[in-house]
Amino acid sequence: MLARVVENVYWLARYIERVENTARLVSVNTNLLLDLPKGLAPGWQPLIDITGSRTMFDARGIRADEREIVQFLLADPENPGSIVSSFKRARENARTLRDILPTEAWELLNQSFLEFIEELSTGLNKRTRFNFLKRIVLTSQTITGALEGTMNRNDAYTFLMLGRNVERADMTSRIVDVRSAQLLPADAPELRPFDTIQWVSVLKSLSGYEMYRLSRRTRVSRTDVLEFVLRGEQFPRACGFSLRQIEQCLLALPRSAGVLDALAGVIRFVGETDLAALDQPGLHELIDRLQLHIIGVHNGIAQTYFPSRGGAATMRQVQWSDGVKTLPLFADAP
Repeated sequence: MLARVVENVYWLARYIERVENTARLVSVNTNLLLDLPKGLAPGWQPLIDITGSRTMFDARGIRADEREIVQFLLADPENPGSIVSSFKRARENARTLRDILPTEAWELLNQSFLEFIEELSTGLNKRTRFNFLKRIVLTSQTITGALEGTMNRNDAYTFLMLGRNVERADMTSRIVDVRSAQLLPADAPELRPFDTIQWVSVLKSLSGYEMYRLSRRTRVSRTDVLEFVLRGEQFPRACGFSLRQIEQCLLALPRSAGVLDALAGVIRFVGETDLAALDQPGLHELIDRLQLHIIGVHNGIAQTYFPSRGGAATMRQVQWSDGVKTLPLFADAP
């Protein structure tokens, strides 16, 4: 299969997953603001940092209020991490792949994009945003299910799974990072119940609350949630599960030894970290380092299987990002 074709399949999966998870980020922040005391609520600026878009957003010279930030994350065509940009790129990649994708999947994606554009104004309205974002998540899951249920298990499918799980591991870490800021003062024990609300919101943003309770059978706690979403090997949106899925995909491909070595480093890094001992700055540093490791895996995939691009744009992005507060979303795709 041509490198250009598998690259487009890889990024098609990434963009579909990014649409879903960006909608989850905005939705969980909206709900969290309603649940936390007003003076302790994180506001909207953390979402800009989480997506690595601070420099781009600040260059606009606009106010960092709810309306402008939601517009930036949902509807800004110049922001490569926005939902509209990701949806558009997913559609364009699918259009070039119509000869290898099921017709039903292409038609569903195309129709969903057109409906999204038509209804975008409802996503910017505070009163109708929740249902709009919920529809985006369900639409993305439907497209994913259509591809999952109808594609041949060939190289195209392998790269589809690679893209999905690389993006999922990265975005799950970012959703955890929503809560990496210390919102509650240490000398206010009466506010401790709100700490639980933060971690429940993480689980719900990943549709993982019920699965957490089934596997842990205990109350929601910070360490247990981190263990579940970062190391879990049964929950599909956990970083640990996604990394193992990437490993299975790479084992099915030729010339994957170098990428497997990079992946082993990620798995080892996550597995050896003492999650219970992490304070909030330590958690944030962990997430930044995890994202650097994931970018390293992405670089290996790009350099091995997409030689026309060679991962050069990605390498520049890593060098620019190393040492800054939060890494940007990847934007080096066709």
